[in-house]
Amino acid sequence: MKTSQLSRLSDQYLAALRRQFEQDPPVALPAAHALGSLTVALGLETLDLAKIHELALAALLLPDSSAAVRKAMTARAVLFFTEAIVPIEETHRIALEASVDLKQLNVTLSERTQELTDTNRELQRGITARKTAEAALETSERAFDLLLKESLLLEKNLLDMTRKILAANEEERKKMSLQLHDEIGQTLLGIHVKLLSLKKEAAAQHLGLAKEIATTQRLVEASVETINRFAHEFGTPHKT
Repeated sequence: MKTSQLSRLSDQYLAALRRQFEQDPPVALPAAHALGSLTVALGLETLDLAKIHELALAALLLPDSSAAVRKAMTARAVLFFTEAIVPIEETHRIALEASVDLKQLNVTLSERTQELTDTNRELQRGITARKTAEAALETSERAFDLLLKESLLLEKNLLDMTRKILAANEEERKKMSLQLHDEIGQTLLGIHVKLLSLKKEAAAQHLGLAKEIATTQRLVEASVETINRFAHEFGTPHKT
């Protein structure tokens, strides 16, 4: 701030305080408030205005004044100064409220940030779980397709073997039936066990896939029954 501005403020304060002393009753309080607003506009604080007030009061209190006059003037000066610093204190109050509001805003922002972080974490977990389920389902589907192909191939082999058995003589039928029982039967049993395991895994993930596995499982069971029937007919009953 320029010295000329401070000097002009001091002169205005002295003149207004003099009017406060001269008028009865005092009517210069609005002028004091205006001086306080000017102090804020100039970027000064309460301490700066207090120094200006002391200089003005010292200039107006005459050495030969009586104690009663000095007491009365001091009381009026206090009222004048109290009114003058109201605009300054008001800026402090507003600044304090703004600070409180800013702190509350920061707290709210921190809470919202934490909520977003938690939501994002849950979302990432959901995405990971979904990808894991999709990968498991894809694996189950591939395993099912493989088992289905194996079952169809074994059924074809079973039909081929049946034709050969029907065309062979008694001794050859027994040998071929035994081979059918030992090789194809054990393989079908292995597929049946795999299907049971796969069905448990797929049941919670894909209802359609579970139904297809159950259908394939019934085909395998039917094939085992056919093997047992042919084995029994050709003299090699199936032992459980």
